[in-house]
Amino acid sequence: MRAAWVGIVLASGAAAQDLGPLPEFAPVDPLRAKLGQLLFYDPILSGNKNISCGTCHHPDLGTGDGVSLSIGEGGIGLGPKRIIDATNVPEQRIPRNAPAMWNLGALEFQVMFHDGRLEADPNEPDGIRTPLGAEMTSGFDSVLSAQAMFPVLSPDEMAGHYSENEISQAVRLGFLSSEGGAWDLIAARVAEISTYQEEFTKVVPGEEITFPLIANLVADFIRFEWRADNSLFDQAMRGEAEMPIDAARGMALFYGEAGCASCHSGWFQTDHDFHAIGLPQIGPGKAARFESHAQDTGRMRVTGDPADAYAFRTPSLRNVTITAPYGHNGAYADLGDMIRHHINVEEAYASYDLAKAHLPAFPGAIDLRAMSADETSAILAANVLAPSALSEADISDLISFLETLEDPAKRFGVPEAVPSGLPLD
Repeated sequence: MRAAWVGIVLASGAAAQDLGPLPEFAPVDPLRAKLGQLLFYDPILSGNKNISCGTCHHPDLGTGDGVSLSIGEGGIGLGPKRIIDATNVPEQRIPRNAPAMWNLGALEFQVMFHDGRLEADPNEPDGIRTPLGAEMTSGFDSVLSAQAMFPVLSPDEMAGHYSENEISQAVRLGFLSSEGGAWDLIAARVAEISTYQEEFTKVVPGEEITFPLIANLVADFIRFEWRADNSLFDQAMRGEAEMPIDAARGMALFYGEAGCASCHSGWFQTDHDFHAIGLPQIGPGKAARFESHAQDTGRMRVTGDPADAYAFRTPSLRNVTITAPYGHNGAYADLGDMIRHHINVEEAYASYDLAKAHLPAFPGAIDLRAMSADETSAILAANVLAPSALSEADISDLISFLETLEDPAKRFGVPEAVPSGLPLD
């Protein structure tokens, strides 16, 4: 009886935190989603035909890849077992952690990537703002579909380097959405495969196979596949289930003393805003091609505003217990360590050890950047998290609450084969 009583009281407490109206999701045609599934897992979209969207966003790894910083082009294998291809050594690790894909079909998700460089903007001609310009937004039905453009055209992620293939060459020369550019080359690859021709004719009759259409179908798959809004937390909020006592204590902390909900608000535990939390920089940092191991200043790289220095988007906490590592650069592979960082940022920063991350071997990589005193001071000065007196027992209860946000939401899964005939990861 006590557990039920606590759960009911805390459910009321969560509602008092203004979770807002229930999330709305864009409708999805399952046939479009099924075609999007094939495209999502097909390496045909990559320059060297050796990597798919699913390589870094795999359901077996919580829709991420289980490592702090991915090895994209030039890697072999999946997740923590991915190794360097000795015949095609990549230039660097991907500078940021592969974000999870959960609930991106909810209408409230209007900002993409850790720094928000792609976002909905009604003032733009196609309703989408990107630093690549308005010519790169035509034909996409949402920011979710537009985000598919970025990894496919990234040399380190999927396109390949310099003159390795015709797509990487087009990217290198800046021929992207122009006639005969990377978009057209990718679409032509898909259109040459008879099975895809047949499927497109059935699902989107009369439409030409274009890169934006491919991206729109991939987005429909993501919307359908990874809608996760039936966790124990959701059931408890609807009065259909009870929270375990330790999870109930953690929920009280989350929405109370611990202050987690000041940023992790709403039904999906995110305010969709940007905050600096003093994470140490690991990996090469987000840099221009001519830069080397740059400081990653996060949102400021997009806005140019010093007030946004080291700020990154608040991630949703849905399925957070299965989406490690954590942080924009995966600095912490353990959820408890990530919570401890929030409790005392300066102490965690000063004592940080790269062993807390999960980084597969990468010869010659500089994985923990040597920060100058000024750089360290700037990162810590930007931090918005105040120290907290939470105990190890409190951390355990918080994790128990976060476990109630799990909803693996398995639907189509990974196909047994893809139309290109290329091997799956």
